[in-house]
Amino acid sequence: MSRTGFILVLIGVLLNAIAQLCLKASTQTTGPIALGASDIVLGLGRIATVPWFWIGCLCYALSVVVWILALSRVPVTIAYPMLSLGYVVNAVAARLWLGESLGVTKIVAIGVIIAGVFLLAQSRSAAGGP
Repeated sequence: MSRTGFILVLIGVLLNAIAQLCLKASTQTTGPIALGASDIVLGLGRIATVPWFWIGCLCYALSVVVWILALSRVPVTIAYPMLSLGYVVNAVAARLWLGESLGVTKIVAIGVIIAGVFLLAQSRSAAGGP
């Protein structure tokens, strides 16, 4: 994978992770949204007043643009599995920013994800592909 391709994939992953965290932050402000049809509409109306919601939406929109740029340079068989790095970013950021738990099992799982992405990147490099 080229340096540009790697950077674009990484930016796309980070934007996606930031979007998730912002949307979660917006729900922490408004509380749970009930699942009835009218409740969902009211809940979405409430959440639309929270700045974190709009920042999350903006990050999602930017991540789509960056992801298209990345996919124009990186095979999807390499790029898509790298999205799993978003779980790593989200787990750590959710712990630091939102106070969510990060126990031993999650830490081990994060290690497995990192090892898998590393192996994926190495196998592609060894094959001499783009």
